[in-house]
Amino acid sequence: MITPSEVILQLGGLGGIEWVIIIGIVILLIFGVRKIPELAKSFGKAQGEYEKAKIEMRKEVERIKHGDDTEREKLESIAEKLKIDYTNKTDEELRKAIEADIGKGK
Repeated sequence: MITPSEVILQLGGLGGIEWVIIIGIVILLIFGVRKIPELAKSFGKAQGEYEKAKIEMRKEVERIKHGDDTEREKLESIAEKLKIDYTNKTDEELRKAIEADIGKGK
């Protein structure tokens, strides 16, 4: 069994900051100096999109928790305009009826 002290000796006694520097040099060698800003910009955009998606997901979960039926209201409004009876139909049945009516009109 290898002890932690033996692992440190095998790594040449490098600490955390040294590994960060080595990784940075390797990244520079692989991507080049000109590509680094582009990669950072892409990473920033991806992180921003991730945060937006997270916020949207939280809003959706809250909407579901509080029973906000705006989607059902929209479906009923569309069904009314198409003269589809929406009473005693689930959301899925109503969607299928709307799609069938729209498809029939084409």
